[in-house]
Amino acid sequence: MSQDIIGVAQAINDLDKNIVIIYAFNGTGKTRLSVAFKDLTKTDNGGDHAGVYYNAYSEDLFFWNNDEENDGNDIRLMVQQSTLNKYHSLLDETNLQQKLALYKPNYDFRFESYEDVAQGIKCVRFFLKSEDEEKATETIKISRGEEQTFVWCFFLALFEVEGWADQQANHFFIDDPVSSLDDNNIFITAAALMDLIDEHYKNRKIIITTHHIGFFAILADWLSKGEKSSSYEKHIQLHILKRDDEGLRLASTHKDVFLYHLELLQTLKRAVEKKELYAYHFALLRQILENISSFLGVGRISFVLKQIGISDADEVSRIVNTLSHKTVFRYEAKEMVPDNARLFTEIFRNLMNKYNFVVH
Repeated sequence: MSQDIIGVAQAINDLDKNIVIIYAFNGTGKTRLSVAFKDLTKTDNGGDHAGVYYNAYSEDLFFWNNDEENDGNDIRLMVQQSTLNKYHSLLDETNLQQKLALYKPNYDFRFESYEDVAQGIKCVRFFLKSEDEEKATETIKISRGEEQTFVWCFFLALFEVEGWADQQANHFFIDDPVSSLDDNNIFITAAALMDLIDEHYKNRKIIITTHHIGFFAILADWLSKGEKSSSYEKHIQLHILKRDDEGLRLASTHKDVFLYHLELLQTLKRAVEKKELYAYHFALLRQILENISSFLGVGRISFVLKQIGISDADEVSRIVNTLSHKTVFRYEAKEMVPDNARLFTEIFRNLMNKYNFVVH
């Protein structure tokens, strides 16, 4: 049954599951949903927030001062005043650096706080990592994707500050943390969220929305089939947020026909054609192989690999499973090595030739 945005927020709040992952196309209303959920769940005591959020409004707290009057000599990322500023002084900068390090940034950063530290951080300056002292002290503007990664890691570190997330402890609502990221950083963000889920899913609700089918698929795979899936199985709910003429509705991936494997195939087809293959593409490929094996009633991807003409299917199955493992994603943030790329391309092309999937 279709609902308005408040009805969908209420449906999520009523779920007896603590891990809720929602896939939706851009423009469906994910950010509005996070705001509706925030308003719905405010406490009666003065309307305080019951949980903490990361969404487009979080990113909007940061904006660039391009210092155009001085040809950009002191370009910096400004931090807009908000209720969060009072927690800035408690933020562990080393913790932020560690979270950011997984994305392998080529810049350093430095905070500038207000004279009254209770007012928090005024701005952030970025510097190119370089052995050239002159270059290393020149302020730079980082890219849109790098900026979003920095802000995301900033909030991940802020989530651990005492007095904020531990007080607004009913839920996390995280809306599309990968909207501007390069593909090779998708799985790093997914791994960071898995760490957050591991730590908090027993005590609070964690809602994650995304328009990125690969990101959705990786989280769904780790939660439902990963090494800790038995711990999550009673806590997880996967949904698709759909819009029709009557409004919005949450469709279940189990009860509703959701052929997202075609979206995955489309994603992999583009990656193969552009020769832009990353480690996380193996996780998407494995999901497709598992979907086909389940459809055929065998439950083994080695069977599908044999059917599509892959020699030594058992060994190749082992390789695919290994390259889909969460721990691999933490360290394989670059393009696939040539041998893995050749194997991936062979499997994908044989798959398409065998089953004649129509993707555009």
